[in-house]
Amino acid sequence: MSALNRHRALLDFTVAALARRRVKTLALVAVFAAVVFLLASAMFLAASLRREAEATLASAPDLIVQSLSLGRQTMIGAEAVPQLAAIRGVTGVEGRLWGYFYDRINGANYTVMVPGTAALIPPPGQVILGEAVPRLRDFKWQGTPLFLSRHEGDLVRFDVARTLDTELALVSADLILMNEADFRSFFKVPAGQFTDLAVTVRNPRELSTVVEKATARLPEARFVTRGDITRTYQKLFDWREGVMVALAFVAMLAFAIFAADKASGLSAEEAREIGILKAIGWDTRDVIAMKLWEGGLISGGAFVLGTVLAYAHVFWAGAAFFAPLLQGWAVIYPEFRLSPAIDAAQLLTLFLLTTLPYAAATVVPVWRSAAADPDAVMR
Repeated sequence: MSALNRHRALLDFTVAALARRRVKTLALVAVFAAVVFLLASAMFLAASLRREAEATLASAPDLIVQSLSLGRQTMIGAEAVPQLAAIRGVTGVEGRLWGYFYDRINGANYTVMVPGTAALIPPPGQVILGEAVPRLRDFKWQGTPLFLSRHEGDLVRFDVARTLDTELALVSADLILMNEADFRSFFKVPAGQFTDLAVTVRNPRELSTVVEKATARLPEARFVTRGDITRTYQKLFDWREGVMVALAFVAMLAFAIFAADKASGLSAEEAREIGILKAIGWDTRDVIAMKLWEGGLISGGAFVLGTVLAYAHVFWAGAAFFAPLLQGWAVIYPEFRLSPAIDAAQLLTLFLLTTLPYAAATVVPVWRSAAADPDAVMR
């Protein structure tokens, strides 16, 4: 019998044996798939959020300049704009207006800003909202005005021009866009003052040189590069992902205990089955191969099932279990659909962490039973 036909016969026998123990097999696959589901969901969600953050930060300014007073950020004057623009290698300096507004109605913090893109600047008296703001305010009909109260007895009305697309919800869920005149009036910001300055550098490799020259001209300012922001986001995601992995570790620990129990020996039914196979003429290699097929089918099926469920959970159901932990909004949670960011390395890592240990755990006890005397094994 050729090796192919031999393994085909072993596979047929293994499938029939699993079918006879269908309840035990389905329970085992379900538990195994649940472990894969937890780990795969954490991995898929973290990778997708990282890619979304990288795509968003790609359009961030090369350099942000902030004024400091007593170690805290304050408004920066327009006189700093020509000083920075005169530095060789700087192609543009733009004053930005943005801030935070605490909504006492629902306890949410909104990000209010004047957009740098003309297409996003609303007309006077109007605002453009992120998708979560009208949802949180429970706007019942289109055209509902937005009322903001800065203190007791104060109420400012804005008409809603439109709402931003949900595709941008990861970074714009809590956003309120105003034109410059409304922003300065609402926050009482005098003319010639900005929240910070956005600097564009012609050659990114000259950024460190530009920062050195800018520091000499504005010694009390703080300079934040795009790389600094990226590293901050990276640390934030690393911390939150670590918390999520710690939760998934409980499932991994239970699975490890199960695999260790599997490696310690076979059940009486399994040992008796191996003894019978040896008594009717099966070779030790055939018994081990059959059990490897069994472990491979169970672990492989659970891996595929858990991975597919994790994919559906993250990219179709919005990662309902883990999204609040990684997104990080306290009150406002965005509703958006993530784009898959899965590669072969992720799947291989997941496979090695889950499937391989279980398959390997079946070898030692099976070899012990298969190598023993069939009569002793059956007894």
